[in-house]
Amino acid sequence: MAGPLLVAGVDSSTQSCKYITVDAATGAISASMALPHPDGTAVDPRHWWDAFTGVGAASLHGVKAVSVTAQQHSTILLGKDNETLCDAILWNDHRATQSALDLRHEYGQDRWARDIGVVPTAAHPVSKLRWLARTAPETAARVRKVMVPHDWLTWHLLGANGEPTTDRSDASGTGYWASTGAGYRQDIVEFAFGRTLDVPRVLGPGERAGVTRSGVVVGAGCGDNAAAVFGLGAEPGEAVVSIGTSMTVSMVDTMHVVDPTGHVADMADAAGAQLPIVATLNGARTLNSTAKMLRLSLDELNDLAVAGPPDAGGLCFLPYLDGERTPLLPESRGALVGLTRSSMTPENLARAAVLGLACAIADAIDDLVRSGLNVQRVTLIGGGSRSMALRQAVADLTGRQIGWPEPREYAALGAARQAAWALTGEPPDWPLPNRHHLDPSQALDWTGDVRERHRNTGTVLYGSELR
Repeated sequence: MAGPLLVAGVDSSTQSCKYITVDAATGAISASMALPHPDGTAVDPRHWWDAFTGVGAASLHGVKAVSVTAQQHSTILLGKDNETLCDAILWNDHRATQSALDLRHEYGQDRWARDIGVVPTAAHPVSKLRWLARTAPETAARVRKVMVPHDWLTWHLLGANGEPTTDRSDASGTGYWASTGAGYRQDIVEFAFGRTLDVPRVLGPGERAGVTRSGVVVGAGCGDNAAAVFGLGAEPGEAVVSIGTSMTVSMVDTMHVVDPTGHVADMADAAGAQLPIVATLNGARTLNSTAKMLRLSLDELNDLAVAGPPDAGGLCFLPYLDGERTPLLPESRGALVGLTRSSMTPENLARAAVLGLACAIADAIDDLVRSGLNVQRVTLIGGGSRSMALRQAVADLTGRQIGWPEPREYAALGAARQAAWALTGEPPDWPLPNRHHLDPSQALDWTGDVRERHRNTGTVLYGSELR
């Protein structure tokens, strides 16, 4: 009797490469493997390929189709012989901050939001191109192609000798592709870099990037945020909060968002719709760093945060441990404000860290609503979502019921779902993961003060309100 038809999904994230094989008919995961990536904000992409091959994603034994998702915005620059000219510049590299501000000023934030859908930050490839042209003109002169990680890995999987491809989700995060239908804007590439460049062909949902020499179908691939939402099976009205290294809040919709503040980016999803998104730099690392400072495990930190007073005794923790992207404060640092002799307790510090991250999530949800989106429910995924203290804080500060699914590698699962689509020609109808739910607490008289304190602290430290 023949076994199940298997497809594979690969998630090449900032921290690691994860590979799963999945039953194409049911979505059941049959095997998984992961290998770490090197740390840093500039990484030789060959390290990503080594991990990719190490988990078996290049050999693809026993599978009929594969699709790749990866960290978004990280920029890979290639020369005329397809050689990498320098380390890939990751999404969390701040060196292009001034270039992003220059692009905002020169083109106008209103025009960026209307014409492209994103207002440049240091994360976006368009800003990195301007930075390279200004700071490393000799390297810039050799650049012929520009890609992001999922493009480059998919291309190498197919032999790195044909036309590179991408998809709508990753193209929409470059800063030179308009998700409204205009496609690539080579005039924007020239405006930022001084000349045009070769860019990957954009594939639609369900399209094939090619077939490997061994006959495995390769799907279009997508960015990690789009993959996670697709793997989760998120529906319109569902805001998905992904709490990993960074934190994102996104939701599937048909509406194009125009946000001149740059808080909400008009990104595309993996299935033909839009994925408006708010992205911050500091996610689960806020909790990890606090636990490390207090010499606690994450479970112990959670217990301590639950034991403290709801408002953390008046402490306010701005979690900008690596600067911040939304709001755009790249040179900022984390801050702990409101210390008194009575408030200086481990419980209050643990609680303040949880509230700092929860306030950032609440602000991001408010941004989506302010942009005209109808947020009906909130779902938390990612490593940071396992904190019960954080779940309850988000429910309380937003006044909304919070859901969370069983822990799974949803980005890799989304890539596998895309592979099944490319193989069969139809998006697979896999069962949705079970979700648990949590309602806001009964007594919420403290929540308004906490959010106001969070905003006011930003005003005092950085000269303007955080939102």
